[in-house]
Amino acid sequence: MMQFQVEGMSCNHCVGAITRAVKQVDPDARVSADIAAQAVSVEADADVQEVREAIEAAGYPVKG
Repeated sequence: MMQFQVEGMSCNHCVGAITRAVKQVDPDARVSADIAAQAVSVEADADVQEVREAIEAAGYPVKG
């Protein structure tokens, strides 16, 4: 399980964009998000760096 603190995630549209970005890296990934906490959890076979880069490429900076 990967955990990310994601800046700028404010609505379900944002969650959808992040989910689509992660699924481009790993189509079988499971993504859950907590908008209030600006947290994203990902279960995937992909490398953590690949997932992070996909989230950032979608326009959402990852903290830490």
